[in-house]
Amino acid sequence: MEQFFSTFTARTIWTPELILVLALVSIIYFLIINRFRHLFADSKPVSLRRQVYFHLGLLAVYIGFGGPLYVLGHIMLSMHMLSMAIVYLIAPPLLLLGIPSWFFKSIAQLNIVRSIFKVIGFPLFGLLLFNAIFSFYHIPFTFDFLMTSEVWHNVYQLAMLLAAMLMWWHIIPRLTTKYELSELKRIGYMFMSGVLFTPACALIIFANGPLYATYTDPSTWAVAMSYCLPPGTDMPFEIFSGEQALSVLSPLHDQQFGGAMMKVIQELAYAVAIGATFKLWMKRDKEETPKLKIKEYDMYQTEG
Repeated sequence: MEQFFSTFTARTIWTPELILVLALVSIIYFLIINRFRHLFADSKPVSLRRQVYFHLGLLAVYIGFGGPLYVLGHIMLSMHMLSMAIVYLIAPPLLLLGIPSWFFKSIAQLNIVRSIFKVIGFPLFGLLLFNAIFSFYHIPFTFDFLMTSEVWHNVYQLAMLLAAMLMWWHIIPRLTTKYELSELKRIGYMFMSGVLFTPACALIIFANGPLYATYTDPSTWAVAMSYCLPPGTDMPFEIFSGEQALSVLSPLHDQQFGGAMMKVIQELAYAVAIGATFKLWMKRDKEETPKLKIKEYDMYQTEG
């Protein structure tokens, strides 16, 4: 790691531009939940726990889209897969949990939002959209093209994050809609998502050789790496291959490790979500059982 920090400048490693953007998002968040809260119908104070969730989500976005891990992701595929897992499997549920439901309720009153949600709000749409975008991203031609095109890479990453938010919305709904899934259906939804998530990981894990020129071809790597460096910076080819290479794994083993890590993190994220869903299910049943008993008692009193 000493070689890593000595090779790259602080600006390259810590991505201050992203820090500023996320800081602005944080400021807007605090303004909405405090100073401008009265503008939203049925608004209530936001608990400290939800505020922490939201900022942990912002931190996850930063770790995935910036900082040391993002730079390492341009050198090792395993680090790129780790950053993706953090952004698309950890950040979305934290951000959704951190945003108060009264905010979503107010936004949902806008006609344009209601019209859009009638189309994209169907659970199957979110399930298929995210997993399709994720799988298409890992096709070798697509991957190398996006990694060597800064604009398209940023656009695709943002689209994938929005698709991930839509998918997680049906797992952690923050507002009651006609598309709301029961707890059992949510568990099935996560199971199906895990199934659809598997082919991309399997492609990476079980390939006979390295799939991506970004991590095997010096010229392709140099193009992808140049977008992380300030203009005019010399390309540090010595860290790409040879005795001073940062990666201790061969390209194939690094690729296999990355695919396995992505799948494991996905399974862990869904396991936590399934556990939370099951807990809510049990809580709701306990709350509804006394009501059912009261109704039965009333019925017997009437009949008697």
